[in-house]
Amino acid sequence: MELYARGQQLLRDQPGLVVVAVAAMLLVGDLFGKLLGGGLTAARFGGFVWDGLVIGLLIGLAGIGLSLTYSILGFANFAHGDYISWGAFSGWAVAYLLAGIDRYAAGGLLLIGAGDGPAPGDVGVSITNTPGSILAGLVVAVGFTIGVSLLVDRLVYRPIREADGITLLIASIGVAFVLRYLIVFFFYSGRQGVTDISRVPSYDIGGVVINAHELTIVAIALALMVGVHLLLQRSKLGKAMRAMADNRDLAQVTGIPVEGVIRTTWILGGGLAGAAGYLVVLTQGTIAYDLGWLLLLLIFAAVIMGGIGSVYGAIVGGLVIGLASRLSLIWLTGDLSSFAEPVAFGLMIFVLLFRPEGIFGGVSTA
Repeated sequence: MELYARGQQLLRDQPGLVVVAVAAMLLVGDLFGKLLGGGLTAARFGGFVWDGLVIGLLIGLAGIGLSLTYSILGFANFAHGDYISWGAFSGWAVAYLLAGIDRYAAGGLLLIGAGDGPAPGDVGVSITNTPGSILAGLVVAVGFTIGVSLLVDRLVYRPIREADGITLLIASIGVAFVLRYLIVFFFYSGRQGVTDISRVPSYDIGGVVINAHELTIVAIALALMVGVHLLLQRSKLGKAMRAMADNRDLAQVTGIPVEGVIRTTWILGGGLAGAAGYLVVLTQGTIAYDLGWLLLLLIFAAVIMGGIGSVYGAIVGGLVIGLASRLSLIWLTGDLSSFAEPVAFGLMIFVLLFRPEGIFGGVSTA
């Protein structure tokens, strides 16, 4: 009886929940119908799930830095997307240089094929053909983006650290535009292919085709996420970061080095953003100056859905967004496939309607 009473109370308080529950059951039922009736093969379904996981891990990886910045510094950093772009361009410039320096001029390689530079197929960059250059590019992407984030903090954010969140947010929008068009100035404004897809081996696992680049992305993303978890939960620095997120004034009174924690926040956030940008290019095979800006809305959606301020919420939110955008293609076919990303945003809205604090309830930092 008590369970029945609770159910009635829930329906009175949140009648929209019934609509969502019924819609979810209809979709699940239709999915099983398609799988059992032959309209959707298990291999095709597995392909959607795999693609969603790859995309979700990248969104979650990039979202960690955005969530850390919000929980510790108290503002939404709109320049985060352009940190992602700079990570992609700096890393791939070095990957190109190392892969083709014995055959082509350094200038064309550093510009990633702009102008008279070599074509992607000529350089032949891939994880199996030039693994050393790929890994070196990842290291540079992380290091360069850390440098950019620390420099921006020193020149822009630190002087106005005590300002309100709106002031910092507006400043971050200005920083975003500057960083974005510096990429255009040094590189180009178009979209350029970078990897040689023809040299990337693929593996058929239960009918699901997985290529070596996707496996590399999943392995690196998971390793970085585990590293962040260990840092936050097992290290003295991680405890200081969590204390800062919970109560900055109290943390300062107890002797926690505030500026040191802030610097570490930028290092972690910038490094993970750079890695995410570099890995996004590895999976999609093309690079563009607005790469990070286009991803930023999905990253914000993941962070908000997961519970803004929560690192684990950012990861889970990224996975939910990635899976939703890919699995929706089961129903959105043909011209409707362009609505896959709006479906992900719609799912975010539904989550927030019934849990405004997000999946993880706004748990700060951890």
